[in-house]
Amino acid sequence: MSKVPPIILNNGVQMPQLGFGVWQVPDDEAFTAVGAALEAGYRSIDTAAAYGNEEGTGKAIARSGIPREELFVTTKLWNSDHGYDAALRAFDTSLEKLGLDHVDLYLIHWPLPAKDTAVDTYKALEKIYSEGRARAVGVSNFLPEHLERLIDATSVIPAVNQIELHPHLQQRAAREYHDEQGITTEAWSPLGQGKGLLEVPAVVAIAQKHNVTPAQVVLRWHVQLGNVAIPKSVTPSRIKENIDVFSFELDTEDMAAIRALNEDRRLGPDPAEFNEG
Repeated sequence: MSKVPPIILNNGVQMPQLGFGVWQVPDDEAFTAVGAALEAGYRSIDTAAAYGNEEGTGKAIARSGIPREELFVTTKLWNSDHGYDAALRAFDTSLEKLGLDHVDLYLIHWPLPAKDTAVDTYKALEKIYSEGRARAVGVSNFLPEHLERLIDATSVIPAVNQIELHPHLQQRAAREYHDEQGITTEAWSPLGQGKGLLEVPAVVAIAQKHNVTPAQVVLRWHVQLGNVAIPKSVTPSRIKENIDVFSFELDTEDMAAIRALNEDRRLGPDPAEFNEG
């Protein structure tokens, strides 16, 4: 059984606080990596239509033999499928590729503010949710102003907003807004994509103090903030290491040292400007 504690979403559905992401993992490798993650105790798997690996992910889930009710599967709607009818069709395609009759969480991948299609698109997600084909629905990469418009025009408050979030981009204003609205914050690239974050002296020092790795320190920071995090790796030893963050605790001094690392520095696109696809 998984040792990962759940977060209770705003509709009462339980979501593991630590999951496994498969961004940039080719389809055949996703089959192996997801299999290793499930074996290591992960029960939440995060994929997306744009990743091109829903089939490999679905095959690994089927091969695992783990009862469906013990798993939490997330996928996302790509930008080219915005709009009510297109979103419904895209969801059917994702389900077929995954080999599932429902997902646990379905997200709009990007808000595409210049196209102004998020509200219509989200209404399709509300329909999918009302039919029980997604146990929860939400968004990804939405800024507070995008969320505000969506909430004003629709009836189901997003359960989750999945955003780029790591110690160099701590997203305090967004997290505060999510808390006010009852939206769970989920971090993508929680380890900063390995671009220097894990070598930062403050992180290394905290790791040495607790006799853990820098990656474990950063994931533990997410857990203690109340974020959901979805670290990605294709290395079995790292997959195991990343889930092993529940046997130690960061103290006030550790949390303050990590808080001081914020630079508001994005590694991915700016949601206010990204309109591709």
